[in-house]
Amino acid sequence: MAGNLNKVQLLGNVGKDPEIRTTQDGKEIANIVLATSDSWRDKNTGEKREKTEWHRIVIFSDGLINVIKNYVKKGTKLYIEGALQTRKWVDSNNQEKYTTEIVLQGFNSTLLLLDSRAAATSNQSFTGMPEKIVSKTETNALAEELDDEIPF
Repeated sequence: MAGNLNKVQLLGNVGKDPEIRTTQDGKEIANIVLATSDSWRDKNTGEKREKTEWHRIVIFSDGLINVIKNYVKKGTKLYIEGALQTRKWVDSNNQEKYTTEIVLQGFNSTLLLLDSRAAATSNQSFTGMPEKIVSKTETNALAEELDDEIPF
C-alpha cells in the first residue's frame, strides 16, 4: 500500500465536563475524556462483565470548540473521528512521560452529538470545519441505528 492512515473512530460518553484552555496567543483548546465500554457474560460464572476504556480527546478546531462549550457536558454521548498522537514531556522529577491522545483538528476530524437532548437543543451536529455540517435528521438516524437492540 502506497499511503498511510491515522484515523480513530470512537463512540462513547463524556466522562467529565470538558476543559477549555487558552494558549498564550489566545487560541482555545478543548480537552474531553471519553469512555467506551464493552460488556460480556463470563462463560464460567455466568456473571455480566464490563470493561471501560478512557480516551483523551484534544480539539483544536474553533468550530468544534464552540459546539463543545455550548452543548457537551459530562454524560453526553459522542461519536468522534480524529488522529492518534503521542506527545512526550518531562515531569517535575525530570522523568520522561508520554501521553497518547485522539486529536481533532482540521478537515480530518468529526464530532457528532448523539445525545438526543443535546441534538434537540443544537438542531445539528458538527464536523471538523464549520462548513461541513451533518443534519439533525442524519444524526438521529445514526443514533437510532446504534441504539437498536439484538432481539435475542
